[in-house]
Parts: sequence; structure tokens; C-alpha cells
Amino acid sequence: MGIIIGIDIGGSTTKIVGFENNNLKIPTFVKANNPIASLFGAFGKFIYDNAIQLSDIEKIMITGVGSANVEQPLYGIPTFKVDEFTSNGLGGRYFTGMNDLIVVSMGTGTSFVQVNGDKIVHTGGIGIGGGTIIGLSSLLLKTQEISKIMELASGGDLSHVDLQICDISKEALPGLPLTATASNFGKVRSQVDEEDIAIGLINMVLQAIGKSAILSSLNSAINNFVMIGNLAKFPQCKDIFCSLETMFDVHFIIPEQAEYGTAIGAALTESHHANMSQILL
Repeated sequence: MGIIIGIDIGGSTTKIVGFENNNLKIPTFVKANNPIASLFGAFGKFIYDNAIQLSDIEKIMITGVGSANVEQPLYGIPTFKVDEFTSNGLGGRYFTGMNDLIVVSMGTGTSFVQVNGDKIVHTGGIGIGGGTIIGLSSLLLKTQEISKIMELASGGDLSHVDLQICDISKEALPGLPLTATASNFGKVRSQVDEEDIAIGLINMVLQAIGKSAILSSLNSAINNFVMIGNLAKFPQCKDIFCSLETMFDVHFIIPEQAEYGTAIGAALTESHHANMSQILL
């Protein structure tokens, strides 16, 4: 059996993985100015880094918003388009081995996919994610560079911008510790440091995602959430989601290779009862 490639094509970034005999190859992430340039840049780097020949590849499974720009097989290899939400669900299940979970895909916005065994359903999403951080940082910090935003946030203090329970009450409220957020940016009344703005933005977005994920599970018995996508690489994720775990008695899982979750799921789609489009001609 040859190598099965999974590719998640975004607007300007592409993530690619491969499986050979159930073993995951070295994944690759590439940025470019357009989806096609990103796709072929990632593909070339992937086969070079893993010393793969084109003849080694059995088929290619592509997904993501950028996949709409692909209209022919890659290098003559059988190429299929697969559903992104199904890919998210399969990627989350691959990381955890769980059959009942909600996969939270944190990209430009955020989507929620519920997994119950082989049943994978997209239950909704919110327009808050990495795009929110970049957009607001452009306005408030005059930068769109994620590395710069992270650097600033590392020196920030949330208590300088967020109104916390301890600021309005001498005692913890039922289910809410004194450190819980009462209002994001609710303490700002004048100029604050860029570092504090950066950590405030990241905290606001991640809290909104985490709490929305919890709300998406209310009509189910699920309390395990797998976080995938680029935002999972933010170092603040661990502390923010841990605080939500304590408050709401749930479990957030951030896999080691979370940013490749959708690409991994795409590669695994073949073995799942999912709708695949016809081979691209």
C-alpha cells in the first residue's frame, strides 16, 4: 500500500501530512501569497523532507477553503476533495482515540464538530479566532505579526485590562473564583501598555472559544474537547483552558501537533464512511 497524503489548504497557508502503513510522516507547514503557491510549496517541501518519490504516493486527499482552487490531480496522482468538518472530526479522534468528543478547530474563525463514534456532525461555529487577534492587533498594536503579538503578550498583565471577580466582590461567587474574568477589557479607562493589550486580546479570544465550546456540548454528555488549528500553538492556551476546566468540570486536550489536525483527518477520510467527491480531472 502506498502513502496516503492529507492536505489542508487555507487562503495562504498549507499543512500537509502523510501516512505509510499507519505511520505519520514528518508534517509540513508553508505560507505563500496564494493557495496554489502555498500548496505546491508545501507539497515539494514535504516530499523532499521525507525522501518520498511521487511513485510512492497512492492518493492525495485535500480539504480546506483553498481546495476550491484545485481543479486537477496533483502530478497525475489520484486526488480527492474531502469535507473539512469530517476531517476535523477524524483528526481529533486520531489524536485522542476517543469516540465521544467535540473537536474545536481554531483558525481564522472557530468551528465545532461533534464526534460520536463514526457519526461526525458540524454543530456550528463563531466568527472569533486568529483573524480576530490579527485584526484587533492591527488596530491597537499596529502589527499583524503573530510572533510579535506573542512576544508582547509574554510581558503583559491581565489584571491591568480585565475586570476580575476580585475587583467587584470580596468573596468568590458560586462556581467563579476571584480570578475569573468579569469583563474583558472592563478595567481599561486610559492608555495601557501594548503588552497588556496583547495579552488581553489573546485571553479574550481564547476564553470566548473555550466557553463557546462548552456551550456547544450542553445537549450532550460530552465533556472532552480537542483543540486543533494554529491558535493551539499560543502558549497562553494551557493556562486559559485549564482555568475553564476547573470552573466547568470539563477537559480540554491540546495535541502536540494540533495545527495539523485537519490535514491528518483528511488523510484518514478514506477509511471513514464519508462523502468524497469524484477524482479531479
